[in-house]
Amino acid sequence: MASVKEVRDFFDEIAPYYMKLDFDNVGHLVGCVGTSVTKALVALDITDEVIEEAIALGAQLIVSHHPLIFDSIKRVTDDDRIGRKIIRMLTNGVSAICLHTNMDTASGGVNDRLMAALGAEVTGLLSPHGTHPDGTPYGISRVGKLKAPVDFSDFLARTKQRLHCNGLRYVDGGKPVEVIACCGGSGGGEMMKAYAAGCDTYVTADVKYDQFLQAKELGLNLIDADHFCTENVVAPFMADALAKRFPEIETVISKIHRQTIQFI
Repeated sequence: MASVKEVRDFFDEIAPYYMKLDFDNVGHLVGCVGTSVTKALVALDITDEVIEEAIALGAQLIVSHHPLIFDSIKRVTDDDRIGRKIIRMLTNGVSAICLHTNMDTASGGVNDRLMAALGAEVTGLLSPHGTHPDGTPYGISRVGKLKAPVDFSDFLARTKQRLHCNGLRYVDGGKPVEVIACCGGSGGGEMMKAYAAGCDTYVTADVKYDQFLQAKELGLNLIDADHFCTENVVAPFMADALAKRFPEIETVISKIHRQTIQFI
């Protein structure tokens, strides 16, 4: 029977924790290392609803992308949003393993999955932020290329359909789409790097108004495809990896967690 520690160590192999950004908090964040895991729930976030879903499922573990805990905890009480979640999980024997910027960076992780969903082949890293022990660089954002150029309107429709978005925020730079960069989640700050790399299109989320203005002036196609939608592509990867390594664990992707932002 696999333990929480064994699952934690496995994810450290496929998305090494040292690849995280400095601000981040990843790994085993809640629960007991020795707990045996027979059922696991995979979700982008650990919301109250996801916790209840895990309890109803009889899961001993939630594997999420976004960390439940970012800051140093000074108290755990039920009148605090995070404290309430931790208490609910511990009371019901549910642990949490969180894989954030290390999974953004990992081979096969968020941004490789996002590029694949967009129909592009990864050709390189947009902005490496570290090196592996063997000297190979790693980074979050990717650069890629489509097999053939497509009209921006067609690419928009493809992006919305494949990422299951409720809607897209975008600027049409007036160019067909062929060389693209992507950063799942909050990647507006990487926009100028995409432009400098010669990309005609940049796909990310949480883009600011001034960044849309700048993209329009530069002639860069810019798409904000929602934080959840650009990152939830990794949920099947995490679930498949866990199920293959630990076939004795029943692994389920959350059916209740959806895109939070809605459009009229």
